[in-house]
Amino acid sequence: MNYYKESKEFAKKYVAPYSKRSDEEGKFPCESFEEMGKAGYFKLLIPEEMGGLGKSAVEHQQAVLAFAEENPTAGLCYMMHNVALMTVLNYGNEELKKKIVSDIVNDNKFLALAYSEFGTGTHFYIPEVKVSKEDGKFVFNGTKSMVTSATHASYYLILTPSTETEDGINNWIVPLESEGLEFIMEHWKGIGMKGNVSCPMKMTNVKLDEVNRIGEDSSGVNQVFETVAPYFILGLAAVYTGLNLKLSRVTNEYAEKRVYPSGQNLTNIETVQIHLSKIYRNALASKALTELAARSFVDGEADAVAKIIAARIEAIENSVESSTLAMRVGGGKTYNQQSEIQRLMRDAYAGQIMAPSVDVLTVWLGKAITGQPLL
Repeated sequence: MNYYKESKEFAKKYVAPYSKRSDEEGKFPCESFEEMGKAGYFKLLIPEEMGGLGKSAVEHQQAVLAFAEENPTAGLCYMMHNVALMTVLNYGNEELKKKIVSDIVNDNKFLALAYSEFGTGTHFYIPEVKVSKEDGKFVFNGTKSMVTSATHASYYLILTPSTETEDGINNWIVPLESEGLEFIMEHWKGIGMKGNVSCPMKMTNVKLDEVNRIGEDSSGVNQVFETVAPYFILGLAAVYTGLNLKLSRVTNEYAEKRVYPSGQNLTNIETVQIHLSKIYRNALASKALTELAARSFVDGEADAVAKIIAARIEAIENSVESSTLAMRVGGGKTYNQQSEIQRLMRDAYAGQIMAPSVDVLTVWLGKAITGQPLL
């Protein structure tokens, strides 16, 4: 059994049962994440010699895809843990890595990203948080705007200006229990991906030791483009590929069950057949490109980043198109929230604005395939 199939079986048991409630209540899928921890998914990318599973970006893509097929929110939040973890593993000092790995392996803790801010939005490489240095401690003041897995993750990665180098950017890891750290939960009113509770994270005189800085001073931007971006963008491609696959399955099932008094159902209508065909093709195209991108990245192909960007654009644009067609198939009943289609439509539309947005990614792709720097 490959890792995708294994993860899919897990998701049917421990992700699917909480999907509906997670959306309706805007509730983080705690039960799913508790089971993910027990099953070892949080240590997926940790090397075997450190107590992890020693898997690669391919298994990252497969697990995220499988989870997202049952609950896109769960796939999204899990993906962000893997992205944050890889950043710590690749750049963190030995003391920090030892601490984080121990917490994940022994206590099933997980990580999250806290990069976006109210002023600079998705341009997270232009942070506004203020940092000063006092008595050997680094002091942080400011607010990150949309922090996924807020209050549930044990650690949050933030980008800030350097205190040592002009225009330098640093990457830090902030523990949940830090004094002066608070989450403004009432600000989360997302219309899609509602269970990810992306609320603001406010830091008031939060004090951290230098050991909490990931990597050398002013290496934050390099970390983002070398590790965060590839794993994050690939992860989002997997999330929205999972959504595409689920959308196809759910819409087919709805059309088969919607029976007229004559005994004919929606699948017998040619227009519906055309819509179902397009939704199915969109899902398969997204899956094929996302799998190709993951394998290309692991194999170190020269155009791997371009493929990853293309996969995410394709998955998100396909999900938006397919959800629109699915709503036409669902008709009034779906509009009245009597099927999962309307929820998947809302989740699909959220993908367009997740950093980097589809518009930004499209520009990046044009630069990537012509050998130009992304920034």
